[in-house]
Amino acid sequence: MFAFNHCNLNITDPERSLAFYREALGLEVVREKESGDHSFKLFFLGDGHTDFRLELTWLRDHPQPYNLGENESHLCLTAEDFEQAHARHQRMGCICYENPGMGVYFIHDPDDYWIEIVPKK
Repeated sequence: MFAFNHCNLNITDPERSLAFYREALGLEVVREKESGDHSFKLFFLGDGHTDFRLELTWLRDHPQPYNLGENESHLCLTAEDFEQAHARHQRMGCICYENPGMGVYFIHDPDDYWIEIVPKK
């Protein structure tokens, strides 16, 4: 048997990414780890409701944007209040795609990773 533990995304600017995930999705750092030589730093974010973690990895020697290919993979989060979440993301200017017919939309983070937002069923 398996259970989800975490998902990793590489980031270029920890301060900018942590602020985005806090403001856009209410995720908070629950644990950090830095290598002894300071070549990388890991930030584990939690939602306060589940044990699942989003791991953001900063690599000192990789300041350039990551090549995300066609950017077809994404995370998905359920919004407790979908309309309020949509209004917040609209104010932040981070909505990158909407599909009203399916009742979902996507936001993108500072490194252009896409995050799907769905209403609570």
